[in-house]
Amino acid sequence: MGIFNSNTKAHALSPKTSIYNIAIKDIKGNLIDLNSYKGKKILFVNVASECGFTGQYKELQELYNNYQEELMIIGVPCNQFGGQEPGDSSEIESFCQVNYGVTFLITEKVDVKGEQQHPLYKWLTKKELNGKSNSTVKWNFQKYLIDENGKFIDYFYSLTKPMSSKIIKLI
Repeated sequence: MGIFNSNTKAHALSPKTSIYNIAIKDIKGNLIDLNSYKGKKILFVNVASECGFTGQYKELQELYNNYQEELMIIGVPCNQFGGQEPGDSSEIESFCQVNYGVTFLITEKVDVKGEQQHPLYKWLTKKELNGKSNSTVKWNFQKYLIDENGKFIDYFYSLTKPMSSKIIKLI
């Protein structure tokens, strides 16, 4: 199966599409090889620099520091909720490092809902693709957990803190 990019039409993703075959770039514009995270759980989090939940970056970094042998955290900047991620890639990267010491992976800024929804979030939010459940991204810092084999585990709304026992018990 080929790699799907943000220009791929929604129908190109099929129930057989693996999360590992979906293309997304990092904050510097380099293609991320999600295959390199096979064997680890992945926590995808749509992030924003000017949100009331932005302080969760600190706990996300703590979670990553504590569990990086078995967990990759991937922050996905999005400006769809209250315009709370207005910066460009270099501003976002600087904000994360300077204010929160972020060392986990941050992607390019994408849409997590709507007509321009990135294929990654199509997979995360559609049961026909992820095999488990439908969801809607309600706000910044919603979290999606994938197991070591690329299978969907669960999702958590913004109010669930990264160091919550709900998340930690699944790692």
